[in-house]
Amino acid sequence: MQDYSGTLRKYMPEAAAPIISRWINDTGCLFKIAKSRSTKLGDYRAPFRGAGHRISVNHDLNPFSFLITTIHEFAHLQTWQQFKHRVKPHGTEWKNNFKILMDPFLKLHIFPSEITLAVIKYLENPAASSCTDLNLFRTLKSFDKQSEQIFTVEMLSDKDHFRLKNGRIFQKQEKIRKRYKCLELRTNRMYLFSPIAEVDPIEINKKEL
Repeated sequence: MQDYSGTLRKYMPEAAAPIISRWINDTGCLFKIAKSRSTKLGDYRAPFRGAGHRISVNHDLNPFSFLITTIHEFAHLQTWQQFKHRVKPHGTEWKNNFKILMDPFLKLHIFPSEITLAVIKYLENPAASSCTDLNLFRTLKSFDKQSEQIFTVEMLSDKDHFRLKNGRIFQKQEKIRKRYKCLELRTNRMYLFSPIAEVDPIEINKKEL
């Protein structure tokens, strides 16, 4: 049995590393620390064509986000072992497994109190991603090491303009339930944005519109 704790401690709270190392060994999972991906924090792939379970987690997450994402993906693995493809990816079965797998980390008091409270609230009905639970996402985000200020859609005023990483420019409009309507200037089409979507605020001269 290989001990992965030394490597895992670089990315997650030290007390959690031996538990995750044991999970990797017990499941025979190929656990990969991946490059940053804007579309997802982690990923689980079921056995396919001779390959075993595969989990990847983005390397640049803060230790608590890294651990929660890891638990999330192992809940997928455990659900697949029990039900294969017969259940929904984030259905009741996955939610139950996520709660069970999270329990030892809560009992060990691995998380700071504010994250523990956010996790307990999140566990009432776990979502497909911690990013979709605004309270948990914001709490975890507060533990990031920021080299520069991060702006999100909810931080902007109505009618403010912002640019995405791909260069598309939008103007923030009104809030519809949990999301904000934003107008793309080039196409004049309206899109819905999560309040926590990271954006680059910009000033646009009226002559340019």
